[in-house]
Amino acid sequence: MARTYDMSLGGEYYDPDDEEYAAPDQASEIADAEFDLDQSAQRANDAHAPEGERLQKVLARAGVGSRRACEDLIAKGKVTVDGKRATLGMRVDPQSAVVRVDGARVQTRDDLVYLAFNKPLGVLSAMSDDRDRPTLADYLQRYSDKGVRLFHVGRLDFDTEGLILLTNDGALAHKLAHPSYGVPKTYLAEVIGPVAKDVGKRLRDGIELEDGPAKVDSFRLVDTNGNRVLVELILHEGRKHIVRRMLAEVGHPVQSLVRTRFGPVNLGGQRPGVLRPLTSKEIADLFAIVDQ
Repeated sequence: MARTYDMSLGGEYYDPDDEEYAAPDQASEIADAEFDLDQSAQRANDAHAPEGERLQKVLARAGVGSRRACEDLIAKGKVTVDGKRATLGMRVDPQSAVVRVDGARVQTRDDLVYLAFNKPLGVLSAMSDDRDRPTLADYLQRYSDKGVRLFHVGRLDFDTEGLILLTNDGALAHKLAHPSYGVPKTYLAEVIGPVAKDVGKRLRDGIELEDGPAKVDSFRLVDTNGNRVLVELILHEGRKHIVRRMLAEVGHPVQSLVRTRFGPVNLGGQRPGVLRPLTSKEIADLFAIVDQ
Protein backbone atom coordinates (compact mmCIF):
# COMPACT_ATOMS: atom_id res chain seq x y z
CA MET A 1 0.00 0.00 0.00
CA ALA A 2 1.31 3.44 -0.85
CA ARG A 3 1.38 5.41 2.38
CA THR A 4 1.83 9.06 3.16
CA TYR A 5 3.50 8.18 6.45
CA ASP A 6 5.77 5.35 7.53
CA MET A 7 3.44 3.10 9.49
CA SER A 8 6.15 0.42 9.96
CA LEU A 9 3.97 -2.66 10.28
CA GLY A 10 6.89 -4.69 11.24
CA GLY A 11 4.51 14.78 29.96
CA GLU A 12 0.43 15.05 31.19
CA TYR A 13 -3.35 14.91 30.89
CA TYR A 14 -5.63 13.60 28.20
CA ASP A 15 -4.80 12.40 24.72
CA PRO A 16 -6.34 9.84 22.37
CA ASP A 17 -4.60 6.52 22.87
CA ASP A 18 -2.98 6.86 26.29
CA GLU A 19 -1.35 10.04 25.27
CA GLU A 20 -2.28 12.63 27.82
CA TYR A 21 -2.59 11.42 31.34
CA ALA A 22 0.20 13.12 33.22
CA ALA A 23 3.25 11.03 33.89
CA PRO A 24 3.43 10.99 37.71
CA ASP A 25 7.04 12.20 37.71
CA GLN A 26 6.13 15.23 35.58
CA ALA A 27 2.78 16.47 36.87
CA SER A 28 4.18 18.28 39.90
CA GLU A 29 7.15 19.60 37.92
CA ILE A 30 4.88 21.10 35.28
CA ALA A 31 2.75 22.70 37.96
CA ASP A 32 5.89 24.15 39.53
CA ALA A 33 7.07 25.42 36.13
CA GLU A 34 3.81 27.17 35.31
CA PHE A 35 3.79 30.89 34.94
CA ASP A 36 0.68 32.83 34.03
CA LEU A 37 1.10 34.20 30.52
CA ASP A 38 -1.90 36.43 31.07
CA GLN A 39 -0.47 38.30 34.04
CA SER A 40 0.37 41.15 31.68
CA ALA A 41 -3.25 42.30 31.99
CA GLN A 42 -2.47 43.18 35.60
CA ARG A 43 0.54 45.35 34.78
CA ALA A 44 0.81 49.12 34.87
CA ASN A 45 -0.78 50.95 31.97
CA ASP A 46 2.56 51.91 30.41
CA ALA A 47 3.87 48.90 28.46
CA HIS A 48 7.07 50.79 27.66
CA ALA A 49 10.08 49.46 29.60
CA PRO A 50 12.83 52.13 29.53
CA GLU A 51 15.51 49.61 30.45
CA GLY A 52 14.29 47.06 27.92
CA GLU A 53 15.18 46.31 24.30
CA ARG A 54 13.93 48.05 21.19
CA LEU A 55 10.68 46.39 20.16
CA GLN A 56 11.70 46.01 16.50
CA LYS A 57 14.87 44.19 17.60
CA VAL A 58 12.87 41.83 19.79
CA LEU A 59 10.43 41.11 16.95
CA ALA A 60 13.22 40.53 14.45
CA ARG A 61 14.97 38.08 16.79
CA ALA A 62 11.66 36.24 17.22
CA GLY A 63 11.53 35.66 13.46
CA VAL A 64 8.81 38.15 12.55
CA GLY A 65 10.96 39.81 9.88
CA SER A 66 13.80 42.24 9.37
CA ARG A 67 14.08 45.19 11.74
CA ARG A 68 12.87 47.51 9.00
CA ALA A 69 9.88 45.26 8.31
CA CYS A 70 9.12 45.15 12.04
CA GLU A 71 9.30 48.94 12.23
CA ASP A 72 6.74 49.11 9.42
CA LEU A 73 4.45 46.74 11.31
CA ILE A 74 4.71 48.91 14.41
CA ALA A 75 4.06 52.09 12.43
CA LYS A 76 0.97 50.54 10.85
CA GLY A 77 -0.48 49.72 14.25
CA LYS A 78 -0.26 45.96 13.79
CA VAL A 79 1.75 45.32 16.96
CA THR A 80 0.50 45.36 20.54
CA VAL A 81 2.40 45.00 23.80
CA ASP A 82 0.48 43.84 26.85
CA GLY A 83 -2.76 44.57 25.03
CA LYS A 84 -1.85 48.12 24.02
CA ARG A 85 -0.88 49.44 20.60
CA ALA A 86 2.88 49.66 20.24
CA THR A 87 4.69 52.78 19.09
CA LEU A 88 7.99 53.34 17.32
CA GLY A 89 10.82 53.71 19.81
CA MET A 90 9.12 51.53 22.39
CA ARG A 91 11.34 49.35 24.54
CA VAL A 92 10.08 46.12 26.10
CA ASP A 93 11.22 43.43 28.46
CA PRO A 94 11.24 40.30 26.23
CA GLN A 95 11.11 38.07 29.29
CA SER A 96 7.72 39.33 30.44
CA ALA A 97 5.99 41.31 27.67
CA VAL A 98 3.09 39.78 25.77
CA VAL A 99 3.64 40.86 22.17
CA ARG A 100 1.20 40.26 19.34
CA VAL A 101 1.38 40.96 15.61
CA ASP A 102 -1.98 41.11 13.85
CA GLY A 103 -3.41 39.49 16.96
CA ALA A 104 -1.05 36.50 16.85
CA ARG A 105 1.13 35.90 19.91
CA VAL A 106 4.89 36.23 19.31
CA GLN A 107 7.15 34.38 21.73
CA THR A 108 9.87 36.82 22.69
CA ARG A 109 11.61 34.87 25.44
CA ASP A 110 14.85 33.42 24.13
CA ASP A 111 15.12 30.87 26.94
CA LEU A 112 12.00 28.95 25.87
CA VAL A 113 12.26 25.94 23.57
CA TYR A 114 9.48 24.47 21.42
CA LEU A 115 10.13 21.22 19.55
CA ALA A 116 8.28 18.71 17.40
CA PHE A 117 9.49 15.12 17.72
CA ASN A 118 8.54 12.09 15.66
CA LYS A 119 8.54 9.43 18.37
CA PRO A 120 9.59 6.04 17.01
CA LEU A 121 7.95 2.78 17.97
CA GLY A 122 9.40 1.28 21.12
CA VAL A 123 10.24 4.60 22.79
CA LEU A 124 8.66 5.44 26.13
CA SER A 125 7.01 8.85 26.55
CA ALA A 126 9.00 9.61 29.69
CA MET A 127 12.36 11.07 30.62
CA SER A 128 13.53 7.98 32.51
CA ASP A 129 12.63 4.32 32.94
CA ASP A 130 13.58 1.88 35.69
CA ARG A 131 13.47 -0.97 33.14
CA ASP A 132 16.09 0.74 30.98
CA ARG A 133 13.81 1.06 27.95
CA PRO A 134 14.46 3.81 25.39
CA THR A 135 12.91 7.13 26.43
CA LEU A 136 12.49 10.63 25.06
CA ALA A 137 15.51 11.70 27.09
CA ASP A 138 17.72 9.62 24.79
CA TYR A 139 16.98 12.11 22.00
CA LEU A 140 17.38 15.27 24.09
CA GLN A 141 20.99 15.07 25.21
CA ARG A 142 21.99 18.28 23.45
CA TYR A 143 19.40 20.16 25.52
CA SER A 144 20.06 18.46 28.82
CA ASP A 145 23.79 19.17 28.36
CA LYS A 146 22.84 22.87 28.30
CA GLY A 147 20.69 22.54 31.41
CA VAL A 148 17.40 22.82 29.48
CA ARG A 149 14.69 20.71 31.12
CA LEU A 150 11.96 19.80 28.66
CA PHE A 151 8.42 18.52 29.24
CA HIS A 152 6.50 16.33 26.81
CA VAL A 153 3.00 17.58 26.01
CA GLY A 154 0.91 14.50 26.61
CA ARG A 155 2.04 11.00 25.76
CA LEU A 156 2.14 8.40 23.04
CA ASP A 157 2.15 4.81 24.16
CA PHE A 158 5.07 2.46 23.60
CA ASP A 159 3.54 0.93 20.46
CA THR A 160 2.35 4.19 18.91
CA GLU A 161 4.60 6.43 16.87
CA GLY A 162 4.29 9.98 15.66
CA LEU A 163 4.15 13.60 16.70
CA ILE A 164 4.80 14.67 20.25
CA LEU A 165 5.57 18.22 21.36
CA LEU A 166 8.37 19.08 23.78
CA THR A 167 8.91 22.38 25.56
CA ASN A 168 10.21 24.02 28.72
CA ASP A 169 7.21 26.38 28.69
CA GLY A 170 5.36 24.70 31.52
CA ALA A 171 2.28 26.93 31.33
CA LEU A 172 1.72 26.32 27.63
CA ALA A 173 2.38 22.58 28.00
CA HIS A 174 -0.19 22.34 30.79
CA LYS A 175 -2.85 24.18 28.82
CA LEU A 176 -2.30 22.25 25.59
CA ALA A 177 -2.65 18.95 27.41
CA HIS A 178 -5.64 19.93 29.52
CA PRO A 179 -8.98 18.55 28.27
CA SER A 180 -10.79 21.86 28.67
CA TYR A 181 -8.98 23.28 25.63
CA GLY A 182 -9.99 20.38 23.39
CA VAL A 183 -6.92 20.47 21.16
CA PRO A 184 -7.62 18.22 18.13
CA LYS A 185 -5.21 15.43 17.28
CA THR A 186 -5.05 13.51 14.02
CA TYR A 187 -4.15 9.82 13.71
CA LEU A 188 -3.54 7.38 10.91
CA ALA A 189 -4.44 3.82 11.85
CA GLU A 190 -3.94 0.67 9.83
CA VAL A 191 -6.72 -1.85 10.33
CA ILE A 192 -7.94 -5.07 8.77
CA GLY A 193 -10.63 -4.40 6.18
CA PRO A 194 -12.94 -4.17 4.51
CA VAL A 195 -14.39 -1.24 6.48
CA ALA A 196 -18.17 -0.99 6.29
CA LYS A 197 -19.70 2.25 5.03
CA ASP A 198 -21.42 2.97 8.33
CA VAL A 199 -18.27 2.80 10.47
CA GLY A 200 -17.50 6.50 10.05
CA LYS A 201 -21.04 7.49 10.99
CA ARG A 202 -21.00 5.24 14.04
CA LEU A 203 -17.74 6.76 15.25
CA ARG A 204 -18.91 10.34 14.60
CA ASP A 205 -22.26 9.73 16.31
CA GLY A 206 -20.54 8.12 19.27
CA ILE A 207 -20.15 4.62 20.58
CA GLU A 208 -20.38 3.25 24.08
CA LEU A 209 -17.15 2.14 25.76
CA GLU A 210 -16.79 0.61 29.20
CA ASP A 211 -15.93 4.04 30.64
CA GLY A 212 -18.64 5.96 28.80
CA PRO A 213 -19.51 7.23 25.31
CA ALA A 214 -16.81 8.40 22.91
CA LYS A 215 -16.84 9.88 19.43
CA VAL A 216 -14.49 11.26 16.79
CA ASP A 217 -14.65 14.67 15.14
CA SER A 218 -13.78 13.21 11.75
CA PHE A 219 -13.21 9.82 10.13
CA ARG A 220 -12.18 8.92 6.58
CA LEU A 221 -10.65 6.11 4.56
CA VAL A 222 -7.23 7.07 3.20
CA ASP A 223 -6.02 4.00 1.31
CA THR A 224 -6.74 0.31 0.77
CA ASN A 225 -4.41 -2.51 -0.20
CA GLY A 226 -6.07 -5.92 -0.13
CA ASN A 227 -7.42 -6.40 3.36
CA ARG A 228 -5.24 -3.65 4.80
CA VAL A 229 -6.99 -0.29 5.20
CA LEU A 230 -5.52 3.03 6.27
CA VAL A 231 -7.99 5.31 8.08
CA GLU A 232 -7.67 8.81 9.50
CA LEU A 233 -9.33 9.90 12.74
CA ILE A 234 -9.46 13.34 14.30
CA LEU A 235 -10.59 13.72 17.91
CA HIS A 236 -10.03 16.08 20.77
CA GLU A 237 -11.14 14.10 23.78
CA GLY A 238 -8.74 11.74 25.43
CA ARG A 239 -8.93 8.62 27.46
CA LYS A 240 -6.43 5.87 27.77
CA HIS A 241 -6.04 3.97 24.47
CA ILE A 242 -9.20 5.58 23.14
CA VAL A 243 -8.27 5.30 19.46
CA ARG A 244 -7.48 1.61 19.74
CA ARG A 245 -10.54 0.92 21.87
CA MET A 246 -12.94 2.76 19.56
CA LEU A 247 -11.70 0.99 16.45
CA ALA A 248 -11.78 -2.38 18.21
CA GLU A 249 -15.37 -1.68 19.28
CA VAL A 250 -16.45 -1.24 15.65
CA GLY A 251 -14.68 -4.44 14.62
CA HIS A 252 -11.34 -3.11 13.36
CA PRO A 253 -8.49 -3.67 15.85
CA VAL A 254 -5.53 -1.40 15.19
CA GLN A 255 -2.52 -2.98 13.52
CA SER A 256 -0.39 0.17 13.70
CA LEU A 257 -1.00 3.74 14.78
CA VAL A 258 0.72 7.08 14.20
CA ARG A 259 -0.20 10.58 15.35
CA THR A 260 0.28 12.93 12.42
CA ARG A 261 -0.95 16.23 13.82
CA PHE A 262 -1.29 18.00 17.15
CA GLY A 263 -3.47 21.09 16.84
CA PRO A 264 -1.83 23.30 14.20
CA VAL A 265 1.46 21.34 14.16
CA ASN A 266 1.80 18.81 11.36
CA LEU A 267 4.26 15.91 11.28
CA GLY A 268 4.67 16.14 7.50
CA GLY A 269 7.71 14.29 6.19
CA GLN A 270 9.59 14.38 9.48
CA ARG A 271 11.30 11.02 9.95
CA PRO A 272 11.08 8.89 13.14
CA GLY A 273 13.61 9.95 15.75
CA VAL A 274 14.01 13.46 14.31
CA LEU A 275 13.55 16.65 16.35
CA ARG A 276 12.82 20.05 14.84
CA PRO A 277 12.14 23.49 16.31
CA LEU A 278 8.60 24.78 15.83
CA THR A 279 8.24 27.74 13.50
CA SER A 280 7.19 31.12 14.87
CA LYS A 281 3.81 30.63 13.17
CA GLU A 282 3.30 27.22 14.79
CA ILE A 283 4.11 28.69 18.20
CA ALA A 284 1.71 31.58 17.60
CA ASP A 285 -1.00 29.15 16.51
CA LEU A 286 -0.51 27.07 19.67
CA PHE A 287 -0.88 30.18 21.82
CA ALA A 288 -4.01 31.09 19.86
CA ILE A 289 -5.61 27.82 20.97
CA VAL A 290 -5.04 28.43 24.67
CA ASP A 291 -5.75 32.17 24.55
CA GLN A 292 -9.28 31.69 23.24
